[in-house]
Amino acid sequence: MSAPSARPVPPRPGAPLYDVATLRRVEAAALEEIGDADALMARAGEAAWRFACAHWPDAKRVLVVCGPGNNGGDGYVLARYAHTAGRAVSVLRLAAHAPRTPEAQAACAAFIAAGGQVALVGTDTLPPADLVVDALFGLGLTRAADADSAALIEAINAAGAPVLALDVPSGLDADRGHAAGTAVRATRTVQMIAGHVGLYTGDGPEHAGARAVADLDVASGCFDGEASAARRVTGSDLGHWLRPRHRNSHKGHAGHVLCIGGDHGTGGAVMLAAEAALRSGAGLVSVGTRAGHVPAMLARCPEVMARAVDTDAALGALLDAADVVALGPGLGQGAWGHGLLADVLASGRPLVLDADGLNLLARAPRPLPSDSILTPHPGEAARLLGCTTAEVQADRLAALHALVAQSGAVVVLKGAGTLVAAPGAIPWLVDAGNPGMATGGMGDVLTGVIAALRAQGLAPEAAAVCGALLHAAAGDAAAQAGERGLLPRDLFGHLRTLANPEWPR
Repeated sequence: MSAPSARPVPPRPGAPLYDVATLRRVEAAALEEIGDADALMARAGEAAWRFACAHWPDAKRVLVVCGPGNNGGDGYVLARYAHTAGRAVSVLRLAAHAPRTPEAQAACAAFIAAGGQVALVGTDTLPPADLVVDALFGLGLTRAADADSAALIEAINAAGAPVLALDVPSGLDADRGHAAGTAVRATRTVQMIAGHVGLYTGDGPEHAGARAVADLDVASGCFDGEASAARRVTGSDLGHWLRPRHRNSHKGHAGHVLCIGGDHGTGGAVMLAAEAALRSGAGLVSVGTRAGHVPAMLARCPEVMARAVDTDAALGALLDAADVVALGPGLGQGAWGHGLLADVLASGRPLVLDADGLNLLARAPRPLPSDSILTPHPGEAARLLGCTTAEVQADRLAALHALVAQSGAVVVLKGAGTLVAAPGAIPWLVDAGNPGMATGGMGDVLTGVIAALRAQGLAPEAAAVCGALLHAAAGDAAAQAGERGLLPRDLFGHLRTLANPEWPR
């Protein structure tokens, strides 16, 4: 494998995302510095109102649904600003949701003193509004909402108006990205102080809508000593890893990827991985597959060097030439696939393991090369961990950490808000991709992308996060023509474009 370019490296990519416990400590530090708890709530409510004005400037009827805690307090502050601005403001709460904290009580009193009114609400329907503000629950809700709150959340979702969630859509776990029961489906969410990791993975993107952060002018020193739960990367971060090649580069510098898989009837899977590796910049790509698939592969993509691997000798020759092995697409779980997995592991070659390679590993766990990369979807992750898919999805970060600890490898946990982590490192969260990518073969493309970047000299963690990001960004580009009907091979042209980000010359 080639060494990465010596060109200057951009600053560390991504934006930090935090868990609730960390944000509580940061908030406490901010309150100590400011010296006035009401002032921080005032900042939050004002920031939320400015956000509402920026995105819904013509909203004349504003409905604010307040809960009992400081999230409700933020709602009362926003309502006061809206009332002062001449909007028709309705503030509603459940009978059990009278303000409980001193700050929320003061905010409610200030709203009433300004001429506002607070009404008790039933849980079936809400009055007409141009904008609904969800200020029911903040960071602290980690369980399903009670019956009355759940009914109110359903009423918010059925209101027929855009919804602005303050900090966290009510009903969503801000740490896990899991909605244990019903949860608000916001049009937009404005997060206070910093980004919350749960809004970017699992159920989070579905419920949070478009996300933004209001930092409330909290001093950076309030974050001193605090680690993020993840770093969020977007397509604009690709240039951190994908630097221009040297003018005197040759194919040997771009690495040799060996894709292994394609049992009887599943040759397309390994073909997708191989072509993705080529489109992502691998210098050479070989395929080890069943003999019957070789002619079709060469006809579709003559740049691929396809070979039958029905004998140990044939596989050994391919392994000797490879810099990186991508194993699993279409591999099957029979004797053929089992034998190939054993031989690849014995070779010690850098490995990207996916699909049936992961299923075979779950059935018969064994040590992996230290620089391996695993790319499970939630179902495969559940089989590796011996749990259910629902348990993985209920706490994707915990599942990711468990997989890394179990395997000692870099792990890419696919899904909405794909997560990537290496042993001992802060995870990455890929804020890209779309539902159109939920189709057979898309993961095979990802396997080829990651293997190609690994072959081009990226370390395992870098290849995994950059590969997941490149793959997701290509999926977003391809989805501009529509999500339904998106095919894995639709990504290939976009992979080539995005793998060559603009750099100053």
